[in-house]
Amino acid sequence: MPSKKSTTSNKSSAVPSSRLGRLMRLGGMATGVAGNMLVAGAQQLAQGKRPKLSDLLLTPANALKITQQLSQMRGAAMKLGQLISMDAGDLLPPDMAAVLSRLRSDAHAMPERQLRAVLAANWGGQWQQRFASFSFTPIAAASIGQVHRATTQDGRDLAIKIQYPGVRKSISSDVNNVASLLRLTGLLPKTLDIAPLLLQAKRQLREEADYEAEGMHLQRFAQLLADAPEFVVPVLHADLTTKNVLAMSFVDGVPVESIADAPQAERDRLLSLLVGLMFRELFEFGLMQTDPNFANYRYDPLSQQLILLDFGATRSFAPAFGQAYKQLMCATLSGDREAMAQAGLAIGYFNGSTSAKHQMAVLDLFEIALEPLKFEGAFDFGRTDMVTRLGEAGLALGLDRDFWHIPPIEALFLHRKLGGLFLLAARLNARVNVRQLAMPHLQTAGAHLGLVHA
Repeated sequence: MPSKKSTTSNKSSAVPSSRLGRLMRLGGMATGVAGNMLVAGAQQLAQGKRPKLSDLLLTPANALKITQQLSQMRGAAMKLGQLISMDAGDLLPPDMAAVLSRLRSDAHAMPERQLRAVLAANWGGQWQQRFASFSFTPIAAASIGQVHRATTQDGRDLAIKIQYPGVRKSISSDVNNVASLLRLTGLLPKTLDIAPLLLQAKRQLREEADYEAEGMHLQRFAQLLADAPEFVVPVLHADLTTKNVLAMSFVDGVPVESIADAPQAERDRLLSLLVGLMFRELFEFGLMQTDPNFANYRYDPLSQQLILLDFGATRSFAPAFGQAYKQLMCATLSGDREAMAQAGLAIGYFNGSTSAKHQMAVLDLFEIALEPLKFEGAFDFGRTDMVTRLGEAGLALGLDRDFWHIPPIEALFLHRKLGGLFLLAARLNARVNVRQLAMPHLQTAGAHLGLVHA
């Protein structure tokens, strides 16, 4: 079913849709956090310690306060909190990272009165006449919207994704406010210019909040995968779709992580499908669904088909971007560090002013991340410490204040995709012949560069 998470609780709260309402939420959160900081600071002073601002801010109590408020606000504020917990978890204290991770599965649903108002605004006051049934209990609730099941009068079984009110117009202020919280932690140096990244984040979130655009991505992926019956993409129902409401066919299936006890061959096949699809997205389609949330995939054990959901975070890649990654992979396979550096420079992982030491550190990260590609045969994701080593090396580089360089936004979205696949493969203890899946895409580039031989 098209969902971000299956709701197991009855938590609901009205979404603050006005700028004032959302500002008051953030103000209340800041006040609560400040109060917690004063208490923690006083306790440390009483113990003869000199508290640091970042230590006072990054506490489990404050993380819980932030999580509760963002879960009720939803929208871009919650989405960014999710991304922080997934993408910057290694930079946070373990207790705070654990609490923030609840944002990935802890959204509050809209109360029915607010839900009815949203539907009337999008479908008109008599909208219920178009349905034989409509369940007001959501089957999923996430950061930007919630999903309901419905049957139309003409018999269509649908999943209806409904956006929370005020999400789109609050994106800019939400992003700025969450960025300010990051600054307060001291994790980001004052000299780092994150303005371009914030601009791209706002752009991406606006695209995710446009359900008509997501509907077009849904249709495009259905066309691109028409030759791959092992994948299922829900069918768009355009007559009921607006910028705030997305109507698609209901497709049943189980969460992909629930097949952890399935036979090894079945788990290996599922991850091989996902890794193969990632290579097609990067090198063939130039179009990638970049949200790594496990809930964006479902699995039908009977047909053994993989169901692809939620195309809001779809990103287009220029041909030169994919070509540079082909060169990077080919150079890594051949052990050519100079060619790796050229590819890293072309992608934008560093620039001409980056020191040789830091360039070598980045290349070391490439070597670790591409271990599954270099491995001959099926790589066992359940028995590798690759992710741990990658996190430690990335953290060491990230904490080096002499090297603060933000890669292009396209690379960051690709990192999210890869990270999600790595985590899912490890969760399912899958074995995947990554090299075999990649080689059809790399052989042309490798032959041209003289790096890879068929």
